[in-house]
Amino acid sequence: MNDHSLIIGLESRLLNAWPSFEYQAYDGWILRLANGYSKRANSATPFLPHASLAEELIDHMIARFVEANVRPTFRLNGLETEDAEERLRLRGFKEIEPTHVLVAPIRREDCERDPEIELQSRASKGWVREAAASYGGDKADDATLMQIVSRIRQKAAFATLSLDEKPVAWGLGVVERGYVGLYDIVVAPDLRGIGLGRRVVSSLMAWGCQEGAHSAYLQVREENEVARSLYGALGFEMAYRYTHRVMPGRSA
Repeated sequence: MNDHSLIIGLESRLLNAWPSFEYQAYDGWILRLANGYSKRANSATPFLPHASLAEELIDHMIARFVEANVRPTFRLNGLETEDAEERLRLRGFKEIEPTHVLVAPIRREDCERDPEIELQSRASKGWVREAAASYGGDKADDATLMQIVSRIRQKAAFATLSLDEKPVAWGLGVVERGYVGLYDIVVAPDLRGIGLGRRVVSSLMAWGCQEGAHSAYLQVREENEVARSLYGALGFEMAYRYTHRVMPGRSA
């Protein structure tokens, strides 16, 4: 059984750490819009225990997504009522990208930063351009990524690891109320699997420790067994799982 207080606590931190451009509140749900960049910033998510999803509310939120030219997406984190997902399924919404939210305690021995990783308090154009390019696909839009990270109001650290003076790995840490959230951990495609991502994660956890964080959290897709294994080795355990229900046939 999910711990509703833990889910709400982490979801609220996620909402602050990864800002959208527009927010709308509907009876325990928050609908977020950010030009379609990343599902977490472009979806309707429950923020109260037992948030219900009446047919009229589904219709209303679908209309808001369509007006914004964003694919209607419901991000279900376990706070919704049991029938909410079934209502979406019966309407043809497809389940995609189940994701684990992981949490790890930060120990005193985890508080030493890697001296070779540069940390900046604000996103530079270079960080955004290089991180977006390494992501590729629909996350290669560096202009929208810059708009999102420029809206962060919590204390943040933008990490860059360079080899031979060439940036090869990136990450974002956002600290709030005792937790450091880890976002956009990405390694250059030709250098994955050699421990660079682990160094970025460890350094952002150490930075969070120095900023007073006692725990770290992140999200990883269920299908990404390599990343889940890495995070498990670093002490992360699953706090809860969320999935998406998306309307087929709509382009973002």
